Amino acid sequence: MSLDTAAEARQVRGEDTFDVEAVDGWLREHADIPGDGPPEVRQFSGGASNLTYLLRYPGRDLILRRPPPGVKAKSAHDMGREFRVQQRLAPVFPYVPEMVGFCDDPAVLGSDFYVMGRVEGTIPRKQLPDGVAGNPEATRAMCTSVIDRLCDLHAIDPVAAGLGDLGKGDGYVARQVDGWSRRYRDAKTWNVPSFDRVMAWLDEHQPADVATCVIHNDFRLDNVVLALDDPMRVVGILDWEMATLGDPLMDLGGALAYWVQADDGRGMRLLQRQPTDLPGMLTREEVVAHYARRTGREVGDWAFYEVFGLFRLAVIVQQIYRRYHLKQTRNPAFRNFWVAVHYLDRRCRRIIRTDSGMST
Repeated sequence: MSLDTAAEARQVRGEDTFDVEAVDGWLREHADIPGDGPPEVRQFSGGASNLTYLLRYPGRDLILRRPPPGVKAKSAHDMGREFRVQQRLAPVFPYVPEMVGFCDDPAVLGSDFYVMGRVEGTIPRKQLPDGVAGNPEATRAMCTSVIDRLCDLHAIDPVAAGLGDLGKGDGYVARQVDGWSRRYRDAKTWNVPSFDRVMAWLDEHQPADVATCVIHNDFRLDNVVLALDDPMRVVGILDWEMATLGDPLMDLGGALAYWVQADDGRGMRLLQRQPTDLPGMLTREEVVAHYARRTGREVGDWAFYEVFGLFRLAVIVQQIYRRYHLKQTRNPAFRNFWVAVHYLDRRCRRIIRTDSGMST
């Protein structure tokens, strides 16, 4: 069975330690903290970007989010923005965690951070929880429920939610193609492909925006929390670091880049982080069809969104690998990320060949 969210926390890695007493002192000034003395601190190992910790107080578990040590670019690790997005979404989207406090005083931790309440439940990472595992009908119901929450998010009125200033409006697709292409070139190391053909194809085939709405931008099963008493019901959506206003089909394409299904080959399976290949799970094609029915939105030429999602994933993987390559992190989990970048380049070019009927 999947573990309760708190049980997934492990001992804090040496490079990721922080001044627990300073954080505890700040928290007691800004929130209702039970008991005396600092909390027990554990670290969640699943994240590859911002760092996430469990702060265990008597009778209350909190979660702390902060950038990795040494990071200077606030645009990529903007804790204040992530905090505000969830705070403003809470009244209209009941799947965000409770926001406890945001700190921008570098004297406390050396960087901005925020604290939120822990969402109790299970996260379907490598396996599914009891009540769903081994039951294809329940698995399909859970899977559909997860996609429905993405549809609900895309239906929110950003202005009414106080998030009208979250993004730049029309032109999202063009900005994303340009921005992620630039990020890849900046993060490239000697041992990964150029992606020149893929970036050129995306630039030449980009469609107009289909809409502008609140998008999560990192929507995956391992960012979903299922209820302990009903594992087919979603009770939380986590990791709002990249949320913005943008094109909903770009959000769906990004989500499906992580969606490994039962008939995928070995290369795609090396990227697997969630149990989307189990009996009862929707295929990528079925997810797109369900999303289109639920939202009434035409999906157009899906090949563009699929290639963009995979390319964007390649950039994210490469940005993380570059930190390891430059010895800015010693986390051994990142050592072979360059291999995944090669696979994603080949997969993108294969989709382009199929879509165009030409060799690339």
